[in-house]
Amino acid sequence: MRAEIVAVGTELLLGQIADTNARWMSEQLALAGIDVTNHQAVGDNLERIVEALRLAAARADVVLVSGGLGPTEDDITRDAIAAFAGVPLVFHAELETMLREKFRRWPAIGEMPESNLRQAFVPEGARWIVPDRGTAPGLSMRLDGTRLYAVPGVPDEMQEMVGDTIVPELRELAGGDAIVSRILRCAGMGESAVAERLADVFASSTNPTIAYLASMGEVKVRVTAKAASRAEAEALAEPFVAEVRSRLGDVVFTDDDETLEQAVLRLLGMTEHTLACAESLTGGGVGARLTAIPGSSSAFVGSAVVYTAEAKGRVLGVPKDVLAAGTVTEACALAMATGARDLYGSDIGLALTGAAGPEPHDGAAPGTVWVAIAGPDGSTHARGFVSRGERDRVRRWAEQAGLDLIRRYLQGVPLPVTSLPG
Repeated sequence: MRAEIVAVGTELLLGQIADTNARWMSEQLALAGIDVTNHQAVGDNLERIVEALRLAAARADVVLVSGGLGPTEDDITRDAIAAFAGVPLVFHAELETMLREKFRRWPAIGEMPESNLRQAFVPEGARWIVPDRGTAPGLSMRLDGTRLYAVPGVPDEMQEMVGDTIVPELRELAGGDAIVSRILRCAGMGESAVAERLADVFASSTNPTIAYLASMGEVKVRVTAKAASRAEAEALAEPFVAEVRSRLGDVVFTDDDETLEQAVLRLLGMTEHTLACAESLTGGGVGARLTAIPGSSSAFVGSAVVYTAEAKGRVLGVPKDVLAAGTVTEACALAMATGARDLYGSDIGLALTGAAGPEPHDGAAPGTVWVAIAGPDGSTHARGFVSRGERDRVRRWAEQAGLDLIRRYLQGVPLPVTSLPG
């Protein structure tokens, strides 16, 4: 069974939002044993949406359309599906009742605008999927052997319908191969170095397959296996996952597709340690990533955003002579890490300081970063490096380096060394 995803919305083409829906839907379809062969993005234009549907239906067994089911004039996915199928839109009183009941239960948003009644129209012959979270019904329709689904573009509304209704239907219909992907995530090694270590594995296997995806401060290695059942696919993938882990060593921080901050919190929990941060150039970014994870308060104590030299001294107690020598230095990073640990009474302190750019800062070249850790036994370690690129890139690399430093410390593996020029 082949599937194609069509994302509707001019905002996608303008770059105002990223199409994360297509990525999520592709993952869910793969788990159901369905191959996604193409993605399309199309603006809010009736003729172009119909053209996109015609192309998708010509080359896929299943077409999933995301977006354009809202109540406004530019929400025309329903109209486009009806035009493509050559059928009229039919008003359903049951859907009007559902819509009015939802607004009655949500008094904070006021009375239902009459424009919402657009969502009670359904292409003739289509089945609707009743929404739980939003107001937009999903749609399901058979067209000459192609199964077409339309879901809202709001991510949580889309995920509800795809996960609870569409994927179970397709899994039952597919009845074929299961596809399993295992994702190993790596920190501290570039994509080319990762690929070099795995080159012969990559070249010699067609099932499982191996692919790479690089982002700032991290490389993902995806091992994908296909077999008659999920259990068989998992068994096929496991030796390859073990081989990748063996070859890459301690740069792999997970083989379960967890984020670096999730891995750090997991390790803090396992070792019964607490963590506090002192952040300068990252401006609270590490703290924000950690606290975005439910339950983080059991291990993460707090983060002091100390952006100026005066704040570093007053809040963390960084000595004046250290500050006088510069705030983007090994000594300052170590003093900040110790200060954060002592200020919050945590077991471990993490510090991040640097020159995010684009201008030099306190004598340091743009992109210079220092991260440091202070442990419960009084041990300390610092690492300095230069990150090339724009300000956001430098900050992200600093966050990754700091979190990876904690991860390595908690796992008891070698800590990274300074790589500053000279």
